[in-house]
Amino acid sequence: MSHMRKYEDELHAAGIRFIAGVDEVGRGPLAGPVIAAAVVLPIDFPVSGIDDSKKLSAKKRDELFELITKHSLAYGIGIVDNDIIDEINILEATKLAMKKAIEEARGGADIEHLLIDAVSLPGIDIPRTSIIKGDECSVSIAAASIIAKVTRDRLMAEYHGKYPHYKFDKNKGYGTKEHYEGISKHGICEIHRKSFLKKLYDKER
Repeated sequence: MSHMRKYEDELHAAGIRFIAGVDEVGRGPLAGPVIAAAVVLPIDFPVSGIDDSKKLSAKKRDELFELITKHSLAYGIGIVDNDIIDEINILEATKLAMKKAIEEARGGADIEHLLIDAVSLPGIDIPRTSIIKGDECSVSIAAASIIAKVTRDRLMAEYHGKYPHYKFDKNKGYGTKEHYEGISKHGICEIHRKSFLKKLYDKER
């Protein structure tokens, strides 16, 4: 797993201590927010088990979520809801969520460098490196992906209690067969992204 520390080790060797990994989840779903996390790990944080959140079981993600939030030097979470996504588009909403997460993390650590998963982020006054598939090769980005994923999954499970017709507890807002069947029978609800369901939304108006 030493490859997961490559970027961090290079920055630490240059005297940079506070490195924040940044990642998001929820760009593709039909419902719910996009959520980003920024995580600053200590230099001696154990890499074992840390990986791209999509490759881990829900149980493992929950275990790592507790480990990361307990031992990180700082972390922040940025949430941008479906109404803002509809207003400014999903890419800009993703950037906004990342900026919110970074600003929150800055409250706990003087971040010196950002490692970001494949998104350019103008308007942030911190040196940064954008890494394609960063959650597969940076422990900091992978940690952020886990925090964002667990946070969003838990939120979508809560939404399931309010909107049970769409099976958000299972599909997390993605366009599964059950989800589309729920929309067909009950229409869309207030957390659906109308810009992602424009034809269906226009029919309901």
